[in-house]
Amino acid sequence: MLLVIDVGNSQTVSGVYDEEELVGHWRLTTDVHRTTDETRLWLRSLLELEGFAAAELEGVAVSSVVPAITARFREVGDWLTSGPVIVVEPGVKTGMPIQIDNPREVGADRVVNAVAARARYGAPVVVVDFGTSTNFDVVGPEGEYLGGAIAPGLVISTEALISGTAALRTVEFVPPRGAIGKGTVEAIQSGAIFGHAGLVDGITERIVAELGGKAERVATGGLASTIVPYCRSVDQIDEFLTLDGLRRIYEMNRAD
Repeated sequence: MLLVIDVGNSQTVSGVYDEEELVGHWRLTTDVHRTTDETRLWLRSLLELEGFAAAELEGVAVSSVVPAITARFREVGDWLTSGPVIVVEPGVKTGMPIQIDNPREVGADRVVNAVAARARYGAPVVVVDFGTSTNFDVVGPEGEYLGGAIAPGLVISTEALISGTAALRTVEFVPPRGAIGKGTVEAIQSGAIFGHAGLVDGITERIVAELGGKAERVATGGLASTIVPYCRSVDQIDEFLTLDGLRRIYEMNRAD
């Protein structure tokens, strides 16, 4: 079995694959203050909770956008398994040409998403990842990573609105009765949910136009199911796209 871990700024998503089948998965808060020992106990507890033993792991694959804890997960991976521990970083095989000005700048999660999307949906394809930021990643018609866009995510943009005003308050991310809010809460919900859907549609449609007017469009990330129902530009949600990309990159690198 293979343990895959995607460390994001807000959440860490992990899962276990048995060959190509995802047989367990967890989404938890990313904690930069958790020590190596705490991380080790945390991961071991998750595995045992689902009936998996660390001894069953053949390897670990990690992507991280939090440099302060990347090494921590590498060390814990070495403790969990005697097999390969693959951390997605420059020098790791991805099978994908990176055609941006500075390839070392692109986040590991963005490359992982692009690799999985190309394998699952073909090319060209646009991935919209709803996380702390909302990322748009573009795979060109020849299967190359072309770049993309980064926008403020739903949560942090709404938090900025609330913290910067005296009379507004935190709301639940559920759709209001209509775009015309009948009170402050509904007005904020309309702006947050319908506004973010409009942002996604606007950027995605511009990207697809630059690709010649045709591309698959897939969403992933923890907030995808909240926003995508109100988007006209996204074809489908693939909740575990990133984990699948980690599995694929691990297979490319396991013999090295």
